[in-house]
Amino acid sequence: MLTDARCRSAKAQEKLYRLNDFKGLYLEVKPSGVKAWRFRFKLNKKESLFALGDYPSVGLADAREKCEDARKLVKQGISPVQNRQLEKVKREADSANTFESVAKEWLGLRDWEDVTKSRRLNMLQRVVFPSIGKLPVRKITSAHVLEILNKTVKRGAPTVAAEAKRTMSSIFELAVATLRADTDPVWPVRNALPPNKTQHKRALSIEEVSKLLVDFDGHGGNFQTISAFRLMWLTLTRPNESVQAEWSEFDTEKAIWKIPARRMKARREHVIPLPSQAVTLLDAMRPITGHTKFVFPNRDDRTRSMADAALRQALKKLGWATKYSPHGTRTTGSTLLNEMGYRHDVIETQLAHAEPNSVRRTYNHAIYFEERRVMMQDWANFLDTWKNHD
Repeated sequence: MLTDARCRSAKAQEKLYRLNDFKGLYLEVKPSGVKAWRFRFKLNKKESLFALGDYPSVGLADAREKCEDARKLVKQGISPVQNRQLEKVKREADSANTFESVAKEWLGLRDWEDVTKSRRLNMLQRVVFPSIGKLPVRKITSAHVLEILNKTVKRGAPTVAAEAKRTMSSIFELAVATLRADTDPVWPVRNALPPNKTQHKRALSIEEVSKLLVDFDGHGGNFQTISAFRLMWLTLTRPNESVQAEWSEFDTEKAIWKIPARRMKARREHVIPLPSQAVTLLDAMRPITGHTKFVFPNRDDRTRSMADAALRQALKKLGWATKYSPHGTRTTGSTLLNEMGYRHDVIETQLAHAEPNSVRRTYNHAIYFEERRVMMQDWANFLDTWKNHD
């Protein structure tokens, strides 16, 4: 067996020669002076050589350890030469499958509006990619995930942390399903964050609704932003459904708003009865934006709709951001209308909540429409009363 001193003192000769160690491991000394470790093995009755690196970069102890690993592979019928090639291919594949590349692939598979995809990508670019975007998705650990979540919570954005957690988990699900990752590292730390105390989607009380509407109307902001906010409350539509409203969707004479399937979360057309206050609001907007596609066009690019971020920004200025987000409007409407005694099925149909039975869904929309019209006019009247209440 070799010693480190013998390896170190071996001199180059005119011809290549070998210094044997143990069970096929030897040090090959070349005329150039390079000393290279080799492992000779036999597999399927065929002899082969496996390179283990050059001495002294790879010392005697390391060479023996590498050789032992190679012997174990041979015992399993695996060629260490082929295994190294496969590992290289795998490493290259892992390097190509970074978290960022898988995340963008995942986004491309979502059946979402472009504005929703852009918003989610923006969150990933701000919160997640700087930490793990360039890492192979298979190499990301729960520690990486936890660091991102903790950092986001510490800077005062628990809602963003919660969104990042859900999004990362979905991306890892795709990676696991396509054999590019072994596990979802979000799962072990899913309960590590404190509960989000802001409860953005909780129902507001009537007193809170009254104060919110007064505050928003009187905050001196953009008339268009105020109108989009009011339309959302008058119709109990989702924020993006309101801010992306197109003039072609409205028939103000019949007081009907038809939101096409492509803009609805459930991808089904939703027909909404408009209370008189909503018709008045649209009549006031028409001279301002009636020549454009959108009722509420983007301030900088009139060919696009305004973003629902404009509503959140206004709420932040008013100090409402920690108590309420636009998504809480529908929860509030549903809770208060149920408390007032309106039929649950009628409320659910107005909110376009999914009805699994398609025949029943079509029937509900038809049979409940006039009942919804009465309910939504009552709702709009209630909002006026609450806002004007001293």
